[in-house]
Amino acid sequence: MELNQIGRPSRRYLAADDWSSCSLVLFISVLALMFSPAVAYDPLDPTGNITIKWDVISWTADGYVAVVTMNNFQMYRHIMSPGWTLGWTWAKKEVIWSMVGAQATEQGDCSKFKANLPHCCKKTPAIVDLLPGVPYNQQIANCCKGGVVGAYGQDPAAAVSAFQVSVGQSGTSNKTVKLPQNFTLLGPGLGYTCGPAKVVPSTIFLTPDKRRKTQALMTWNVTCTYSQFLSSKHPTCCVSFSSFYNDTIIPCRSCACGCENKNCIKYAVCTTFSSGTPGINTPKKDNAPLLQCTQHMCPIRVHWHVKLNYKDYWRAKIAITNFNYRMNYTLWTLVIQHPNLDNVTEVFSFDYKPLVPYGFINDTGMFYGMKYYNDLLMEAGAYGNVQSELLLRKDASTFTFKKGWAFPRKVYFNGDECMMPPPDAYPHLPNSSPVGAPPLILHNLAVSVLALILMVMW
Repeated sequence: MELNQIGRPSRRYLAADDWSSCSLVLFISVLALMFSPAVAYDPLDPTGNITIKWDVISWTADGYVAVVTMNNFQMYRHIMSPGWTLGWTWAKKEVIWSMVGAQATEQGDCSKFKANLPHCCKKTPAIVDLLPGVPYNQQIANCCKGGVVGAYGQDPAAAVSAFQVSVGQSGTSNKTVKLPQNFTLLGPGLGYTCGPAKVVPSTIFLTPDKRRKTQALMTWNVTCTYSQFLSSKHPTCCVSFSSFYNDTIIPCRSCACGCENKNCIKYAVCTTFSSGTPGINTPKKDNAPLLQCTQHMCPIRVHWHVKLNYKDYWRAKIAITNFNYRMNYTLWTLVIQHPNLDNVTEVFSFDYKPLVPYGFINDTGMFYGMKYYNDLLMEAGAYGNVQSELLLRKDASTFTFKKGWAFPRKVYFNGDECMMPPPDAYPHLPNSSPVGAPPLILHNLAVSVLALILMVMW
């Protein structure tokens, strides 16, 4: 520390070079935040991720047999059809001799093998789940669901997928095995980023009678997180509003989900010819949507309607509409953030679960369909919608219909945030005027006065 003549610390001002250094450090820090895995952080599900666990259960002559388990710890984001695709890069010259419960999409070049051919010889294999109904000798527990994995908050038992793999030309001990690298996960499209494999304490297994414990010979984990920015350029859903106290319906924003290069058909054309038009509801290999032509061009619209007002309660209606003729949504989820969700009295037609990631803030809830009733959102058309109503108890200290308080703060469909209307467009109470109304009132008053003067003159 520098001291001045009287022994006190002297002030030291930053020179130009120092400011340049600080600016460079700040710039690098911002870039690191932008391009680091932190961009996948979800404030409504801060611990949500997909963890892929490899448990080596036996050694073989030239490798090992492992059970690979995929656990979806995301509360409201699931992997829907056509399912997940898991990939990695082998560290050495490993091959896959056989698999149970899954398969590699390509065998690769196995020409150097003369007798028994491996299941896959690719350096970067791509693995997919088997379809339901495969023979029992090709199944293991939690496999063969077509790659569909449920959300943990919706159905923990369905939030897991597994397969068994026999690896050759690898190490045959904990010290000689090299962990796979560069893991990728499609679920079913882009959006997931996977970290490196890390060795963790070996998994403990219980025998069926739960009287004996066994242990994996070696275990490593891979953690994958989701980012909507990596998944799609535009939002995939939008929100519209209406209320009993205002006749104006606030629609989704124009081109809320992007209007460029959209393949769409008019609703009137589709309703007239859909029964005789082959393939209109047939999904494509690339999962390309066929949308109904709308001003918002979104596959999904969520509508929130403030329906009724009682003395101690108020009622809202939720309607979800599918505008994609080539997609139905199984096990769909809807997450809404609203300050009055801490006083939900009853939800009709949907299942409901509060999401409390921070323990003391209860303003977020997950809605999803009742099993075998409305957990399937059909493709666009007469049956392409699901709806429900919810009854909420008023809190005298916070409840109001003013300034858009009765409308959600955030809305997520299937884990993706929806585009909201602009705040200044929310329905207004009859006794309140939107911004810009005073000049209109003055204009009407001036016209009335002028008309009165003209009447008197005549």
